[in-house]
Amino acid sequence: MSGFFVFRLVYGSNPILYIGITVLVFTVFWVVFNVFDELLFFSPILYFYLPNDAIVGFILSTISATLLGVTVSMNIYLLRNSINSEYKSLLSSSFLTTLFSTCASCSSIGFVIISTFGSAGIIATTFLTNYQIPLRFFAIGILIFALYSVSRRTISNCSLNGHESDNSFLK
Repeated sequence: MSGFFVFRLVYGSNPILYIGITVLVFTVFWVVFNVFDELLFFSPILYFYLPNDAIVGFILSTISATLLGVTVSMNIYLLRNSINSEYKSLLSSSFLTTLFSTCASCSSIGFVIISTFGSAGIIATTFLTNYQIPLRFFAIGILIFALYSVSRRTISNCSLNGHESDNSFLK
């Protein structure tokens, strides 16, 4: 029940701003993930190609982009509306987990970067090729944890601000 309260609180406070941030972040990362996975091409024409062996990776990258958009918009809400200096730190822990979950190893750009390191790059590329899908599941788990973390912080921030009557049904 508290998760729905947080979504209603964030997206109800300024729907155009926070839905816009969510859509913008989702779109940017969806395009980046699909370009790096070589599913979306811009030259010579805009072309999207999804082979049968890339369906699972495409679904996982779309889920990651969606969770990333929601987490970033909720973090921005928390940082903008927080009066406690503890929440206004330079980088929130959920921002760090969001950054960690979008690691380069979850797409083929990691292969390009790592291949420049010689024999160690070959070993790392082999590892990333074999475990790309589990790494994406791990990244989705981190994003879910980040979403949970920011929702808990938002709820505790509301109770710190004196809005106990607004969220008394959470207890």
